[in-house]
Amino acid sequence: MELALPNERMLGYRLVVPGDTIDLTTQTFRSTQSADGNSTVITYDADLAGRLVSIRYSFRPDSYRVNVAAAVAGVPENSYLLVDLPTGFRSSESDTTEDHSHLAYAYKPELAGAQGIAFRSVDPGEREIEAGPISWGVAKNKYFIVGVLAPKGGTPFAEINVTGGPRINDEAVRGQATLVTPLKAGNAAFEVYVGPQEFKRLVALGREFETSNPYGGWIQGIVQPFATIVIRLLLWMKSTLGLSYGWILVIFGVAIRIILWPLNQKAMRSSMQMQRIQPELQAIQTRYKNEPQKLQQAMMELYKEHGMSPFSSLSGCLPMLIPLPVFFALFFVFQNTIEFRGVPFLWFPDISVKDPYYIIPVLVAATTMLMSWIGMRGTKSNEQQKMMMYLMPGIMLVFFFSMASGLNLYYFIQNLASLPQQWLIAQERSKPLVKG
Repeated sequence: MELALPNERMLGYRLVVPGDTIDLTTQTFRSTQSADGNSTVITYDADLAGRLVSIRYSFRPDSYRVNVAAAVAGVPENSYLLVDLPTGFRSSESDTTEDHSHLAYAYKPELAGAQGIAFRSVDPGEREIEAGPISWGVAKNKYFIVGVLAPKGGTPFAEINVTGGPRINDEAVRGQATLVTPLKAGNAAFEVYVGPQEFKRLVALGREFETSNPYGGWIQGIVQPFATIVIRLLLWMKSTLGLSYGWILVIFGVAIRIILWPLNQKAMRSSMQMQRIQPELQAIQTRYKNEPQKLQQAMMELYKEHGMSPFSSLSGCLPMLIPLPVFFALFFVFQNTIEFRGVPFLWFPDISVKDPYYIIPVLVAATTMLMSWIGMRGTKSNEQQKMMMYLMPGIMLVFFFSMASGLNLYYFIQNLASLPQQWLIAQERSKPLVKG
């Protein structure tokens, strides 16, 4: 996989000494190659006005990892090595526009969570400076990443500077980011990862590097933990069951519904009871509209008579919200999880991209309408409810039309798995009310 842009480097270095900055990418270096165990070592040496500069790369086989050690002779303590991250990536995806939308830098402060800076979020020439200590900084596109990590237990980066790049055809495909590392006694060391955003590989690097693709934007604090849990579960199911990710999503969707069945059952029954006592509530409100104390007492007696409380409607809604974090997590997971890239299932050539025939979004909309229709059976529906029965499927169709087919599949399975429970509740709703 060729990630570097034509005629550009993946990494660049600049040496900062008091009163001067030396661009090492313009200097002439001598290279030597050697072996260190299973690692291949390439060393670059240069003499810059009597100052010896050495950069040593130790390539770790089959790991996408390189250990880098820099040594500069005769520099004062207040000297720094600047590590320039890639200004962009060569796209290898069929939808380059969508791939470009994922271009971003990210960094991890030692005492806080990872932060992302999308190329499009920084105006051309605009500069953002984040002070250290920083554990790592990365440049990434949809599926691949170039990361520079401070050594475990070693000297962290002092800061990261991000500058917005020029727009090309209104697309933010260029940026600039620089990590600043102090030269301690003329030495600096760090680790470089250039490869796919495979979750297990990123976890193996430590330093919370699996968060190098921050999810969720302003709701990152909620989505990121769920995304991590979801991807761990899916990977575990994949390794345990040995099935394709398509079938894993089917099983995962059914499992979520089975786990939530008791909570949803309670929520649906609570909602059903609230609907049944609405006429009595309205009668009480009319009778005691000018007597607040009697109104409250009568309402409490009504709730007690039916084995309910004033908070029953709220408790009935909460279980409905539980699947939302999982759905949002999957939404972001499907955008950047390379494990799903190129995985076929049924008629989908790739579960990480949209359904080329748009069959699955239509099925999502159809099952949404069916769920609404079943949910209205046995109730006195008003015009607003009838309108929503047709409006919601349309909204779902528009929303899911261009979403990843795997995400559509998961939601479709969720709808299918919900139908039996909806039907049972509808049957229960048609029976006479039993007071608690």
